[in-house]
Amino acid sequence: MRGFLASSIGVTCAAALALPLTSPAAATVARPAPTAQVSARSVDPGAAAAVPGSTQSLPLTPLGADRSLGSATVQGLPRRDVHRFSMVGVVWDDPDTALHGRVEVRARALDSGTWSAWQDIETHYGDDGADPDTAERTSGRVRGATAPLWVGDSDGVEVRVRAAAETRELGAEATALPSGLRLDLVDPGEAALPQGSPAGAPRARGGLGAEAPEAVAASAANAALAPLGAAEIPALDRARTEREMSVLRAGELTERQRAEPKIGPRPRIVTRRGWGANEKLREKEFVYTKKVKAAFVHHTATGNGYRCSQAPSVIRGIYRYHVRSMGWRDIGYNFLIDKCGTIYEGRAGGVAKPVLGAHTLGFNTNSMGIAVLGSFGYTRPTSAAVKAVARVTAWKLGLYGANPRGKTYLKSGGGNLYRKGRNVRLNVISGHRDGFSTACPGWQLYRKLGSARSTAARYQGR
Repeated sequence: MRGFLASSIGVTCAAALALPLTSPAAATVARPAPTAQVSARSVDPGAAAAVPGSTQSLPLTPLGADRSLGSATVQGLPRRDVHRFSMVGVVWDDPDTALHGRVEVRARALDSGTWSAWQDIETHYGDDGADPDTAERTSGRVRGATAPLWVGDSDGVEVRVRAAAETRELGAEATALPSGLRLDLVDPGEAALPQGSPAGAPRARGGLGAEAPEAVAASAANAALAPLGAAEIPALDRARTEREMSVLRAGELTERQRAEPKIGPRPRIVTRRGWGANEKLREKEFVYTKKVKAAFVHHTATGNGYRCSQAPSVIRGIYRYHVRSMGWRDIGYNFLIDKCGTIYEGRAGGVAKPVLGAHTLGFNTNSMGIAVLGSFGYTRPTSAAVKAVARVTAWKLGLYGANPRGKTYLKSGGGNLYRKGRNVRLNVISGHRDGFSTACPGWQLYRKLGSARSTAARYQGR
């Protein structure tokens, strides 16, 4: 997210708030009967085939003058039928070009055929990503993008993107929209069953059989914690966690850590297999940093209108958006947490290992990123989600001897707050805004980080 907190437009890493801009009647008009069942003829010809787990990418075009929007440059798509999708975002060519303006979308619900009110999509999403000059950032595949917004199962869409000229906040030089604007509609698909399983069969608790090598590798990275193919890593009590720590970190623990381990009990973690990651989407290799000295807390900007049972689908949508739409090597966050407090494995490589993420531009090295599903600029996070932040940080930071209530130093890789190479003193549990000028993780979640630090320290026995 490239904007500054000091700016009058209020940068947010994840606000994506639903702001109704039409009357209730207009927001719930049912689609006409002829389009109730979308045919191949009625769907936009540029849309991808209706394959579960896919992305439709539609170019935006000028919409012309619109009195309701003023005279600013406007691009978008008029209402149209599309294949089924649940998540939406706007993407453009250059990741170093910001979208200064407003993005609004409305979707038609698949089950009822009614159109939603207009919803704002968070535009300042560029500070979630790989550090400058890293292989992931300079791959040539990375693109600029808004945050993805979860809209639920839908089969119709309308979008408009307005440049910032009329707001008078950024000046005339900032009114041009980025080139190559397109709308990406993500269908997260269903969680894949093991090969040979009948349709509707429950997910296996263990074993991978003839699974793809990428799936085997992702699961094997957690082999010290759970059986191969496990859908979850079970919780442990304090005593067993301390014994496990001595094995996982053998030869790296200090004398003090051996004598008096300070680590929270390992929480239950849903693995990538558990939330249904398609391991063929990501790059095959795992990339690691040296240690985990700090945790950055984020919100995903995907909105709060999901049920906990839908959280795996939301995560699959974010994963596909990060990789296919934005060009990252894998999902950016190391962990994700839903409103019910369930913790999910993020970027592949092993939950106990120092996997290099793409979550806090300039500070991905020697840190981890934890994203709470939702938008918390104005909405309070649930107590279950805040507790889960404390639980996962108490355990993971404890593996590396970090005190959740302490301070640490990280070297900046470059960003809009700290120049490249500067050693920056940060809270061991920081918000995204502490490393980059952004409102992420939203004020309502950020103000809960003090509680998360205290609770995490208590879990560690401090």
